[in-house]
Amino acid sequence: MRFNLSQEKGPFDIIGDVHGCLEELQELLALLGYRQKQGSFHHPEGRKAVYLGDLGDRGPHCLDSIKTAMKMVQQGDALYVPGNHCKKLNGYLTGRNVQIKYGLEKTVEEFLQLNATEKAAFTEEFTSFYQSAAPYLILDQGNLVVAHAGIKEHMIGKINKRIESFCLYGDTTGEVTPDGLPVRLDWAEHYRGKALIVYGHTPVEKPQFKNNTIDIDTGCAMGGHLTALRYPEREILQVAAKAVYYVRH
Repeated sequence: MRFNLSQEKGPFDIIGDVHGCLEELQELLALLGYRQKQGSFHHPEGRKAVYLGDLGDRGPHCLDSIKTAMKMVQQGDALYVPGNHCKKLNGYLTGRNVQIKYGLEKTVEEFLQLNATEKAAFTEEFTSFYQSAAPYLILDQGNLVVAHAGIKEHMIGKINKRIESFCLYGDTTGEVTPDGLPVRLDWAEHYRGKALIVYGHTPVEKPQFKNNTIDIDTGCAMGGHLTALRYPEREILQVAAKAVYYVRH
């Protein structure tokens, strides 16, 4: 589990929470200049995609979205940090007692349609992919850090259970809202580090830079957009969702 990839200088195309929106992902990759190659996507100028986790759940093509990202990583065309939905899928596939809701039911439904051989192959590939991933990545000589839900400045360069949890869930208080969602603190408001931190997890209507951080989860599965941030250009590219696939109850 290597989190310090500071020798990797990019350029990068950092992609927010995909959540099973495969058509939008393919459209976004094409917009970014990636071309299909051997069932995957490759950038002719050597750019590299960076996935911010939560690849499946909610959208209409969960397994294929996950497979697309895995193949790009395997072929050296992408990097990946896991999200909380990735953790839950890993739990399900390894026999843990997880609640099949908040979108996981979509991925499980697709998984259960596979035959026994396909189930075994997907389980082995995804669990290995997830379990070997670092909770965050330091890139470009420490000038860029990516994490699913963000990271505080003092955590960068360290790994422990608390930091792993922060990268997956953000700055949670332990309390829940009346809707049953965790109460989160705005850690980015207090961030003063030199590294640009790019994250997702909490859907926003419009990505905006705040204290050298940016949240690029724009709720594609809920009818928003799928967003990419080009680095080092700091240019935002988006494609609109083709439908509302998931309504949060």
